Amino acid sequence: MTAVPRTPDAGLEAQIGQWRGYVQRHRAISPADVDELEGHLRDQVADLEHTGLSGDEAFLVAVKRMGSLDQVSREFAREHSERLWKQLVLTPELPEASDTRSRELVVVLALAVAAAVAIKAPALAGYDLDDDASWYARNFALLVLPFLAGYFSWKRRLGWARSLRLLAPPFLFGALVANVYPHAEGGSTEVLVAIHLPILLWFVVGLAYVGGDWRSHPRRMDFIRFTGEWAVYYTLLALGGAVLVGLTLAGFEAIGLEISSFIEEWVLPCGAVGAILVAAWLVEAKQSVVENIAPVLTRVFTPLTALMLLAYLVAFLATGNVVEVDRDLLILVDVILVLVLGLLLYAISARDPLARPDLFDRLQLLLVLSALLVDVLMLVAMLIRITEFGATPNKTAALGLNLILLANLAWSARLSVGFLRRRLPFSALERWQTSYLPVYAAWAAVVVLVFPPAFSFT
Repeated sequence: MTAVPRTPDAGLEAQIGQWRGYVQRHRAISPADVDELEGHLRDQVADLEHTGLSGDEAFLVAVKRMGSLDQVSREFAREHSERLWKQLVLTPELPEASDTRSRELVVVLALAVAAAVAIKAPALAGYDLDDDASWYARNFALLVLPFLAGYFSWKRRLGWARSLRLLAPPFLFGALVANVYPHAEGGSTEVLVAIHLPILLWFVVGLAYVGGDWRSHPRRMDFIRFTGEWAVYYTLLALGGAVLVGLTLAGFEAIGLEISSFIEEWVLPCGAVGAILVAAWLVEAKQSVVENIAPVLTRVFTPLTALMLLAYLVAFLATGNVVEVDRDLLILVDVILVLVLGLLLYAISARDPLARPDLFDRLQLLLVLSALLVDVLMLVAMLIRITEFGATPNKTAALGLNLILLANLAWSARLSVGFLRRRLPFSALERWQTSYLPVYAAWAAVVVLVFPPAFSFT
C-alpha cells in the first residue's frame, strides 16, 4: 500500500515562518545557521506529531525544548566557536553579505570624512578653536550628528523626503538657537545649550535609528541598546587612537620632526568626529556576535555603583552636612545619578524578559533605591540653596533633572518590587523606561529653547 504524502499544515508553516523571521531579525545567529536551526525544529515537530500532538501543540513544545534564542545562540557558539573568531566585520561568510557590508562601509567612511570636513570647515571661515571655543561648543553636535542621522536614514531606507521631513526641522531649530539667540559669551544659558543640545539631537538620531517608528517600544529599546554599545565602542576607539597618536608623536620626535601642531589641529578633531560614525557602524555590524560588551560591563558596575551610593549616604548621614553641600558635589552626584540611569536602562534592555528574578535583579533594586535616597537628599539641598540664594539657570536645570530622575527611579523601584514578588511581568519595567524616554528629550528641548530667553540669555 502506497503511503499518502502528508499535506503541509498551513498554520504550522505560518508559525515556523514567524519563528524564522524572529531569529533572522535578532541577528544572534548567522543566516547560514538559520536553516540548520529550522531543520532541528522541523525534526522535533515531526517526532512530536507522531506521538499524537497537533501541529500547533508540537510546534510550541519543540520551541520550548530548543530553549530561548540566547540559549540557542550560546549552543551554536560552543559548536562553531571558530566562526566567532573568524567573524570579522570585513569577512562575513556569505558573498551577498560581503557585498552589502562593503557597500555600507564605503557609505560610513564617506560620511565620516564629510563629518571631519564639517568640523574643520569653520576654521576656514575664520573661527579659531581657541578664540571661538564657545561657538564650537554650541555647534559641535550640529556639525557631526546630521551625518550619523543620515547614516541611519540610509540604512533604514527612510528616503530623502521622509528624512528631511522628520530630521531636518530639529537640526534647523537647533542651529537657530545656537547661533541666533544672543547668548552672553561664557554665560550659564550658553553652557546649558552646549550641554543639552547634543542630548536633544541624539534623540533625533534615535528617530532615524528606529526608522521613524518612534511609537514602537521595542524599537526604542533597540535604540537604548545601541546607545550603550556605541558608548563602549567609541571609548575603545578613543583609547586605541590615543595610544596610536602617542606612539606616532614619540616616533617623529625621535627622528627630530615636530608634528604636534598637525596632530592637534587635524588628526585629533577629525579622528574624534570620524570615530562617532565608525563606532555606530561597528555596533550595527557586530550585532551578529552572541555576546556584546555593554551587558557584561553592566553586570560588573551595577553592584559597584550601588556600594558607592551607599557609601555616599553613610557619609552624608555621619557628617550631618546634608544641607550645606558643595556646589561641585551636587554636580558630581548628578553625573553619578545619570550614570545610574544608564546602568538601569542598559541592564533592562539586555535582560531576558521571560527569565525568573535572580540575584542581579535584587542588586538592581538596591541600586535604584540607593540612587533614590541620594536624589532626595540632593533635591533638599538644591531647594534650600535656591531659597537662600535665588534661582539661576544652572540651579533650575539641575533641579528639573533631579525631579525627572526622582519620578523615574521611584516608579522603577515600585515596578522592580512587583517583579521580584512576581506580581508584575518584567515587560512592565521595560515599557515604563521606553515610555519615559520622551521626557528626557522634552526636558532637553525646554533647557535649549526656553531657558535662554527666560533667564535673559545670561
